[in-house]
Amino acid sequence: MPLDREDALSKETWRLFRILAEFVDGFELMSAVGPAVTVFGSARTPEGSEYYNLAVECGRQLAKNDFAVITGGGPGIMEAANRGAYEAGGKSIGLNISLPMEQQPNPYQTDGLTFRYFFVRKVMFVKYASGFIIFPGGFGTMDEFFESLTLIQTLKVKPFPVICIGHDFWDGLLAWMRQTMLERFANVSPEDMAFFRVTDDISEAIRMLTHFSENHTWHHPEQPDIHPAAAAPTAEGTRAGVDPRRYQR
Repeated sequence: MPLDREDALSKETWRLFRILAEFVDGFELMSAVGPAVTVFGSARTPEGSEYYNLAVECGRQLAKNDFAVITGGGPGIMEAANRGAYEAGGKSIGLNISLPMEQQPNPYQTDGLTFRYFFVRKVMFVKYASGFIIFPGGFGTMDEFFESLTLIQTLKVKPFPVICIGHDFWDGLLAWMRQTMLERFANVSPEDMAFFRVTDDISEAIRMLTHFSENHTWHHPEQPDIHPAAAAPTAEGTRAGVDPRRYQR
């Protein structure tokens, strides 16, 4: 039997409180983390494989350079990056998600949360990170990769390092982006292709991150006509843009 309007409104109101509670929990945990890097990659990457081992080394080097490591808290690449940071004595944070297949938090975490809502979890990935390191992965990894590029392209966040690990995985996608998105259809601009880097060398990725952390530069051409007020940072970790109230009726 369908809910009446009052019951439906009550359920939606309680959903808002659950969403707010997840933001509060995330802010309370993450605000004390300090400089951090979010590492993305497939949950299906097996222990002992090439990219699992690279992710362990990545987590270890990040911890040794005083970065906290943030992951999605699950198995595969997430586990490996947490493991490297954890075993190196660094901060190792897992932001898990409650899924029907019951993804379990990996055991290599100094702090962790489990979220109900993907969009709340995504805010924590971006807001508290000094950069992204992205290993081979599936739809979720691609989602995070392209969302980071979208936030940088639209100037909603200040440019930050987005570093993809593994030419053998990424080069085919990047060739399609260049040949189809850029050259054939002109759906992106040439400078947009500079928003990210691809490397096979974990040490090179760490050098890029430390350079950004020390110098606050990441080779991104700012739009020359952006108004200073529109570029001002907000408490939400994004830049202001056009006042949304201007379009309210």
